[in-house]
Amino acid sequence: MQYHPSDFEKKWQEYWDEKGVYRVKNQDDRPKYYVLDMFPYPSGAGLHVGHPLGYIASDIYARYKRLKGYNVLHPMGYDAFGLPAEQYAIETGVHPATSTDQNIKTFKSQLRNIGFSYDWSREIKTSDPNFYKWTQWIFLQMYDHYYDTQLDKAQPIRRLIEHFEQNGTEELYASHNLERSFSAKEWKTMDAKTKDDILMCFRLMYRKESFVNWCEALGTVLANDEVKDGYSERGGHPVVKKSMMQWSMRTTAYAQRLLDGLEQVQWPKSLKLMQQNWLGRSEGARISFQVLDSPWSFEVFTTRPDTIFGVSFMVLAPEHELVEKITTPDQQNEVEEYINYVSKRSDRDRISTSKNVSGAFTGAFVQHPFTEEQIPIWISEYVLMDYGTGAIMAVPGSDLRDEAFAKHFGLPILSIIDQSDYPNAEIEDKVGVMINSDFLDGLQVEEAITRVLEEIQRHKIGYREINFRLRDANYSRQRYWGEPFPISYDSEGVSHPMDIKDLPLLLPQTEDFSPGKDGQSPLSRLTHWSNPIEGVYRETDTMPGFAGSSWYYLRYMDPHNDKDMVDPEVLSYWQDVDLYIGGAEHAVGHLLYSRTWHKFLYDIGKVPTQEPFKKLINQGMIQGVIEFIYLSKEKKDGKHFFLCAEMVHQKNIADEFIKIPVHIDFVSEYGSSNSFLNTKGLDTFIQWRPEYKDAVFHCSQGSYHQGVFTAHNGAKDSRLMTKSEVGKMSKRYFNVINPDDVVARYGADAFRMYEMFLGPIEQSKPWDINKIDGVSKFLRKL
Repeated sequence: MQYHPSDFEKKWQEYWDEKGVYRVKNQDDRPKYYVLDMFPYPSGAGLHVGHPLGYIASDIYARYKRLKGYNVLHPMGYDAFGLPAEQYAIETGVHPATSTDQNIKTFKSQLRNIGFSYDWSREIKTSDPNFYKWTQWIFLQMYDHYYDTQLDKAQPIRRLIEHFEQNGTEELYASHNLERSFSAKEWKTMDAKTKDDILMCFRLMYRKESFVNWCEALGTVLANDEVKDGYSERGGHPVVKKSMMQWSMRTTAYAQRLLDGLEQVQWPKSLKLMQQNWLGRSEGARISFQVLDSPWSFEVFTTRPDTIFGVSFMVLAPEHELVEKITTPDQQNEVEEYINYVSKRSDRDRISTSKNVSGAFTGAFVQHPFTEEQIPIWISEYVLMDYGTGAIMAVPGSDLRDEAFAKHFGLPILSIIDQSDYPNAEIEDKVGVMINSDFLDGLQVEEAITRVLEEIQRHKIGYREINFRLRDANYSRQRYWGEPFPISYDSEGVSHPMDIKDLPLLLPQTEDFSPGKDGQSPLSRLTHWSNPIEGVYRETDTMPGFAGSSWYYLRYMDPHNDKDMVDPEVLSYWQDVDLYIGGAEHAVGHLLYSRTWHKFLYDIGKVPTQEPFKKLINQGMIQGVIEFIYLSKEKKDGKHFFLCAEMVHQKNIADEFIKIPVHIDFVSEYGSSNSFLNTKGLDTFIQWRPEYKDAVFHCSQGSYHQGVFTAHNGAKDSRLMTKSEVGKMSKRYFNVINPDDVVARYGADAFRMYEMFLGPIEQSKPWDINKIDGVSKFLRKL
């Protein structure tokens, strides 16, 4: 008997659909079990063979739990808003809704082809108004709440207003970024705009002026992980730091609960550690330093107040508001040039351990709060405005980054801790006896920390503080394809929430998706929508990609409910996700945001649990070969130019280039150490990336420009060597392999079994189509 999977797989898939085999009820006598995959973004490239790895594992477990007598919820949907669809619309004119729906159709066909046991009656997409109505509803709830630090939970903003009316800011316990105090009497005399601005400093969803990664070519703000070496990962466009009015989510209010909650869940230790490090809880002191000969002062937060006598210079973030005010005239040009340099660097590049040390002296000094000595104030990229206070006291004798900076610029390095009794100690270790430290001399480090905190408070130059590395999440995107904010402003600029009964606020239709002026979204051009009546102006930014994904797992429980986010009885039955499978790359993004939203929803009584995902498994990656070519950061004769990878490495000039991924179909000898683009491959690349149609491509055989190959030494064709790297198989790197092709040749069962036989689910492993034959032969034998 021959094994022909195509003969029976389609038959049984049609039977499952016809009979509703995998439809699940919301109430059942059996115990519940909720198995969930991190839902995909439906790109035009479709699924590749790496995507189904986690889906196959979760499907196996869902089938197993059904056979063990559980009522299993195992749904699928689509993370449908996002920048790629909008960029595609700009390039082709195809509306993002049209391309997204087509991509979803492709994804669904591929998923069905692999034979997953999803309950397709619960399918969702975040761009569906019936879904984002509730995303907008949650936003409004967060907008209408603040975080009470005494009760340790979210509270309605009206209670805060009542407190202001009775007590002003006195005895106020709340998470905020307000930099002033006022009395009840003053509050009552304030105008509406001033009150609105103050309340924004407390709301869980709020607007503020902040520095963001701005990409002019893409016309939007980018997250830190979307920027590398000052260029966007998508397209290699320049990215600069820009101050913009942005919506933010006050994730910092939940920092301690996010940290504590990790003890309640069965997650990989490595992922818990990633979140712990990202939250970055630290105990220390906030200390004020006075700038000499000026009215200005600034604060630093330090976990090592014991080292205060080792301070030999101060460092401000280049974006710090005081830099412009304190820089002396003779240092003005140097400081401005340095700020311009830093504006093109991503936060990730700025704080990475690098041989390059950079900075500029402001010409100003502070007075040491104990010794009264003059200490110079510098600026440097390794201090970020969004971490701590945007300022540090530099102690090169006890900090490696400060030490590198001091050595580079010839600044004093003061010895303040004798570690001779600890021969294996590093300079940053909190061990040793204090020396050259005035009243701290002779004390062990831990004793010195306690003593200096007492003195700091006694001298009224600072106070004890618990700090978190976590920053509030940027919640604005200057793009079209996203959830509209249900917020408008009056002629005074006062914000007004939309009436909940009028939700959803629909995304308006347009045919022009290009960025608006001065960093505004395309919605700003649609004045009939953005300015519906005189004196009313709608918010024209849209929500970020993580908005819908922060709560989608709840909607699967009750996807067709038009009266509530989820029916309370349904929530009471399903509770939370029992098993969640997805990539570790979402550790400090989606997983942190969804936990924050869930805790907020718990605070307002909308969910019965404090954590959304009981058990989580991070599947490894199916790896592929990524092919890169080298694009010079600087144009030559006004043109982009690319250089052969072999020449870049021979000349050791990789720092002067950015790596642009190339579609593997264009590359000759793909995946080998000799992979290259010939003239045909270059023509195809230029058709694919027309922004480089005028570029010059240099290789050892000659140069290629606008269809003409100029040969060296009689060469007949270009061999622009590419850089081959084993890495993630991803549409971002254009190295995907379509699972449909594998299933068509070997069948869904062979494909599924092969991916499981590659190795433990948590490990990354290379794709090798040649090894699937063994699985196919086994199934044929079976």
